[in-house]
Amino acid sequence: MIWLALTLLAPLGAALAVFALRHAPAGIALAGAGLGLLGALGLFAGASGGVEVTAVLPFLPDLPIRLLASPLTATLALVVAAVAAMVLLYAAGYMAHDPERVRFFGTMLMFVAAMELLVLSGDWITLLAAWEMIGFASYLLIGFWHTRDGVPGAAMRAFLYTRTADLGLYLAAFLLIGVAGTSEISATLATTGTPALIAGLLLLFAAMGKSAQVPMQDWLMRAMAGPTPVSALLHSATLVAAGAILLIRVAPMLPGGALLAVGIVGGVTAVVAGLMALAARDLKRLLAASTASQYGLMLVAVGAGVPVAALLHLIAHAAIKSALFLGAGVFQHDRDSTDLDALKGAGRARPGIFAGFALAALALAGLPPMAAFFSKDAILAAALDSPFASWLLPLALLGSVLTGAYMARALKVLWTGKADQPVDAVPLMAAGMGVLVVLAATLGFGFKPLEAMLDAYPPEPAWFIPLTGLAVGLVGLALGWAVAPARLLGPLLGPASRGFEIAGGMQALVARPALALAAVCDRIDGWIIGTVVLGGVAGGARALAALTEAIEIRLLAVVRAIGRINLSLGQFSRRTDRDTIDGAIFGLVDRTIALGARARRLQSGFIHREMALTFAGIVLVIGVLIAAPLYL
Repeated sequence: MIWLALTLLAPLGAALAVFALRHAPAGIALAGAGLGLLGALGLFAGASGGVEVTAVLPFLPDLPIRLLASPLTATLALVVAAVAAMVLLYAAGYMAHDPERVRFFGTMLMFVAAMELLVLSGDWITLLAAWEMIGFASYLLIGFWHTRDGVPGAAMRAFLYTRTADLGLYLAAFLLIGVAGTSEISATLATTGTPALIAGLLLLFAAMGKSAQVPMQDWLMRAMAGPTPVSALLHSATLVAAGAILLIRVAPMLPGGALLAVGIVGGVTAVVAGLMALAARDLKRLLAASTASQYGLMLVAVGAGVPVAALLHLIAHAAIKSALFLGAGVFQHDRDSTDLDALKGAGRARPGIFAGFALAALALAGLPPMAAFFSKDAILAAALDSPFASWLLPLALLGSVLTGAYMARALKVLWTGKADQPVDAVPLMAAGMGVLVVLAATLGFGFKPLEAMLDAYPPEPAWFIPLTGLAVGLVGLALGWAVAPARLLGPLLGPASRGFEIAGGMQALVARPALALAAVCDRIDGWIIGTVVLGGVAGGARALAALTEAIEIRLLAVVRAIGRINLSLGQFSRRTDRDTIDGAIFGLVDRTIALGARARRLQSGFIHREMALTFAGIVLVIGVLIAAPLYL
């Protein structure tokens, strides 16, 4: 588990540290990439020993977010980590004086972390999240030098093309989850019949966008606006590799119809993109077209039903193509251009870099004993044994011939011409490139043990397959060195240099409709917000305010009326209290006082007067008693 966490969290943590600290970004990036590589090595060692690691979010085991370190995913994780570490080592020298290197290294590390998450995803939800992160990071990296002319347009083009194709992945994932009743990838691969066919075609569409397959190859040629380390990583082990990796992982589910479609798309791309590379007048565009062509060969292997052959070529191509891009970056560093005319003789000025570039170019052409020699033999053997051999084998052979031709052309341009003095020493750039060149030359010897670890074996090639692969590679190299592209391509030169645009190109078929739809959505959104939401809220607020004001006015009137009534009652109570109650009380008091005064006059204090009054009272009472009978 520790290796799994280290593989993912080391580059992600380093990215956060770069953005937070903003000091020594190259050192932090190399530390994060190194730790990530260590984690990937641990995963690979465990997988080679038969250990399969599955992880879910702690405390949330029922959430459909799973990571899986199987022999296949651990191998892919190691490829990503190894290439990323060497590219970042190269970038430490390449970007040493760039004022925005903090943003560069931080975004590159996010890119690597997202790709590791993609290859280690155990369920579709996690894979979709990683897919989105890869797309976002690639947009930022392609548009890194956004102040330069044409760079924002190139980044937007890549974004539109890949996002259009991403719809296929979402639909396929939802379909498979609905049929299988789970988001776990391994469980959904048991899907059969029509759902499997539909899902397979949708996944092919997604892969066509990410891996720049015909007719969606155009964006990749224009994505060279980013820094060279971005191109090296993007083309070898991250963004463009994602499409091929997706099809390799789901290959067991694909029915015959979907396999045929995958193989045909890949074969056509191998040829079309190879012609585009031969016609290119820019070294990085040549390598970009080559990338699309080589991924086309991988799709041929998947379409032939032998995904392990595609995996072997993906591994070989990752080391080879990243080395080629890093070499191109050194030449660009010297001449401040990637135009082939400007790079004439650039290789002679740096013989060591040119030797590494040439070795990688010959490896890509399929010369023994280098890595692509073994992987291309596996592809040719798979195409030959396929039920669709009549379709796939000719396309694979022609794509291989073109590989040798455009690589020979690049070597010829770099070696012939005036050798200017190099700008300065590039030790870090040379070190990163050197390791990748060594891998490009030696990885083929590890393919047999890898097949055993994966328990997946490509068809044993017939005796003539290696000879055929060598022959087509040599023929391609000879043609590319001896014959000018204009003569070699003939009437195809113009269409190839324009990217074989169909119906106005994918610019007309994808970019313009997408932008038009975005404009319509923006207007609808503006209407909803401006008219419905804001207008409704404003109108409702005004109505509520008016209603509130009317209620307040009426309440104020009632309060005032109640106040007036209370005031009248108070005044009446005051008058009543003063004139009636107080008058009665004070009158009684006055009368009582008067009676008391009279009584006090009677109480004179003389005994004879008191006796006289008493006697008179007695006489009066007796008189009344005597006279009473007379009246009864």
